Amino acid sequence: MFFTYLRRELRRRRKAAFVVASGLALGIALVIVVTSVSAGMNAAQDKVLQSLYGLGTDMTVTKAQTPPGENGQPSRPRFQFDAKGEGDANADAEQSHDIVMPQGFQTLDAATVGKVSGQDGVAQAVGGLSLQVMKVNGQFKRGEFRGAKGTGGGRGGAGGAGGSGGGQGGTVEGGGANFDVNSFSVYGADVAHPALGPLTTSKITSGRGFQTGEADTAVAVVDSAYATQNKLAVDSTLTIKNTPFKVIGIATADSGDATANVYVPLKQAQTLAEAADKITTVYVQAKDSQAIGSVKQAIQKNVPDTTVTTSADLADTVSGSLSTASSLASTVGTWLSYAVLAAAFLVAGLLTSSAVSRRVREFGTLKALGWKSGRVTRQVAGEALVNGLIGGVLGIGVGLAAAYAITAISPSLTAQLAGGGGRGAGGPGGGGGRMFGAARHTAGKAVDVALTAPVSLATIGLAVALAVAGGLVAGGFGGWRASRLRPADALRRVE
Repeated sequence: MFFTYLRRELRRRRKAAFVVASGLALGIALVIVVTSVSAGMNAAQDKVLQSLYGLGTDMTVTKAQTPPGENGQPSRPRFQFDAKGEGDANADAEQSHDIVMPQGFQTLDAATVGKVSGQDGVAQAVGGLSLQVMKVNGQFKRGEFRGAKGTGGGRGGAGGAGGSGGGQGGTVEGGGANFDVNSFSVYGADVAHPALGPLTTSKITSGRGFQTGEADTAVAVVDSAYATQNKLAVDSTLTIKNTPFKVIGIATADSGDATANVYVPLKQAQTLAEAADKITTVYVQAKDSQAIGSVKQAIQKNVPDTTVTTSADLADTVSGSLSTASSLASTVGTWLSYAVLAAAFLVAGLLTSSAVSRRVREFGTLKALGWKSGRVTRQVAGEALVNGLIGGVLGIGVGLAAAYAITAISPSLTAQLAGGGGRGAGGPGGGGGRMFGAARHTAGKAVDVALTAPVSLATIGLAVALAVAGGLVAGGFGGWRASRLRPADALRRVE
């Protein structure tokens, strides 16, 4: 009887049922879209953060910032070129000099990796050395001494005087220096632990990656953008500080912005920087992602003179359109969806209550025939619940279609990390600018990420719960109104 009456009433009141279901569907669809877009924002942000120090890395450990003027502060880099005398056959020869220095100038002992690995909750720890290479190539060219009219002239010597005929009133013309400066980043990777560190954010698209037995081999993996710019390919040679490195692979960064231009074995990087048994960063993976906070506290307590930074610490530094869109989704979008949903619930309840008032004689007759108030209430609530479920199905369909459209379009957002690595020891916040010593040398550069809107089972479950809740709210309004009707009063009323 219940289902027969329910089916008949829903057919007879199709327009009213459609209005109630549509209102609920709009609110539920908006909640799905906002929830899925927020999840996409978080995924995009995680992708940006992972591009700094590697997939699977939960935190990084770097050297604590040394206050300016303290002992141990490195001296400024200097370029040194040999002076050539006039009789030197190579006086005008091209000269080249490489300066290799750790990013941020701060290093840790390699033994720090073992100390970090021994902390409770640490699954794996790997050390890496980030370097900045400045390559200067060029030559000095001597000027030509031109004597005054009536005097001899000759090539200017070391003191600026000419040859035998160089008298007063002459000038030196031409000469000078022409040097080209090329700066690029090098990351020293632990080839024995390839599953952790910045190189994991890139995919080998040509050649191969490092092998565990190549710690002492002068081989290199080059970022694809840098390789294209410098016309490098697999089996070509890249010279750093007079050491030829054979290119064994070309890597393409997943995020479009590589952590480093060149990757070499850690031991080779230490040799280039004359920093034996030194690293700049320890990359840490926790056993439990929910225990990252406690692992951070343990490292800070037991490994002195270090700075521990997690992905959560970096999340607030992400700026650009990604940050703006994330803020809108988490504030305006969330509150808007809640407001629309609340309005939909209210409208559904009012429409159901209004429908009850138009069915006064119907319910009065049913009560006169013996229906109890509880049965009438259940009948009204059942109709409202079915309307809510229909609205939930429509809302889930519209929400999934909207989320699919967003993912298909994949609008591009920009993300920029403020105060990233590579700004040296004098970065903002006393060490914040150097927080990630192994971060990409272009940390201030904007990264483009594609926005997706993944819909999880939890989101679908939330939509179903909202549909049921909407039906119960509407049924509560109508049922309360129906339970107050008395048969005698109802039969005296005319529709």
